[in-house]
Amino acid sequence: MTADLSKSSRVSPLAAPLSAADIDEATKRISGVVTRSPLQFNERLSEATGANVYLKREDLQAVRSYKVRGAFNLMAQLSPEELAAGVVCSSAGNHAQGFAMACRSMRTHGRVYVPAKTPKQKRDRIRYHGREYIELIAGGSTYDLAAAAALEDVARTGATLVPPYDDVRTMAGQGTIAAELLDQLSDEPDLVIVPVGGGGCISGITTYLAERASGTSVLGAEPAGAASMIAALAAGEPVTLEHVDQFVDGAAVARAGALPYAALAAAGDMVAFTTVDEGAVCTAMLDLYQNDGIIAEPAGALSVAALLEADIEPGSTVVCLISGGNNDVSRYNEVVERSLVHLGLKHYFLVDFPQEPGALRRFLDEVLGPGDDITLFEYVKRNNRETGEALCGVELSAATDLEGLLARMADSDIHVELLEPGSPTYRYLT
Repeated sequence: MTADLSKSSRVSPLAAPLSAADIDEATKRISGVVTRSPLQFNERLSEATGANVYLKREDLQAVRSYKVRGAFNLMAQLSPEELAAGVVCSSAGNHAQGFAMACRSMRTHGRVYVPAKTPKQKRDRIRYHGREYIELIAGGSTYDLAAAAALEDVARTGATLVPPYDDVRTMAGQGTIAAELLDQLSDEPDLVIVPVGGGGCISGITTYLAERASGTSVLGAEPAGAASMIAALAAGEPVTLEHVDQFVDGAAVARAGALPYAALAAAGDMVAFTTVDEGAVCTAMLDLYQNDGIIAEPAGALSVAALLEADIEPGSTVVCLISGGNNDVSRYNEVVERSLVHLGLKHYFLVDFPQEPGALRRFLDEVLGPGDDITLFEYVKRNNRETGEALCGVELSAATDLEGLLARMADSDIHVELLEPGSPTYRYLT
């Protein structure tokens, strides 16, 4: 199997903290509680890539993500005394829901620390899965403050912390995904593509495949704005990113886990990493929804976005992990916007209109093409000025139409400035 790794980082050997035997034991431990998620052949993606593409549907877990695997595997290994002292986690997302379900399954009382700004919808889902076994506590205005409050709780009460990825027991639980997919396929896959946040899931999967498969490679997909594992591998140790784009929230981690890093470093050349632009993630999300009826959260679509950018060997067998489906419907306007920008179909301009009758009509007739659609127009007339700027958003029917539009703008006597993605003004708009 070959994949385009021009944007990737390879790892070097290091002592492994996890084994396939640990994951086999975890598979037995979580059986009967965690759903054996379907492995579905996807005709659309197979035709697009020339490979045999399967989707591992962790979005179909009861908590709509794989996180329950690690949380339950960790808690199932605690002593009666530890369980009696309680368990604690900090999270406002999938880990909190998996933790809550594990608490209810084991009839163990747990406390979840969330940031004060956590939406009601997420709080309600955590409470739903945990019922009377969960206490939800707002632990500060940011996630870091909530995490600090959870650590203070552990120090004060003697409860056990249940980390989302930086614990061998969590990693082993997530690695059970690999044990399942090997059992579900008649032959081992050539490539498994895994979304990467803190690294717990990919480290478990990679560890298992390294020992239980003979020729399977793993490709880790990180969001371009939160590539913490690639940064760790480049530095030789986990490092903290100065800035993290929070859009792909399920994988937006500022610092990769130390134990996952060690496990991945031990895997050598069988694993590689690539970054995926957040706009490409949005396009993959929309395609999964519109063509396959799959509601994937941004992190859940990372693997498919990476698949479509990779150089996949025709006829090979590829598994993409759909890691979660806890998507907020209110975010879809932003998802569509980012997708259009990524595809080159949406552009923003500052248009310096002469303040005279007919200027707008001239712009529409002489500059815009027949397939160009104005999606945003903001203008305030200034009587004390000769010209006035308008913010104009234009959606094209094809990305190739931009060249003609820019040429007509250059020929016009109306001054137009293209706002470049990434500029301060553009970030303010989007």
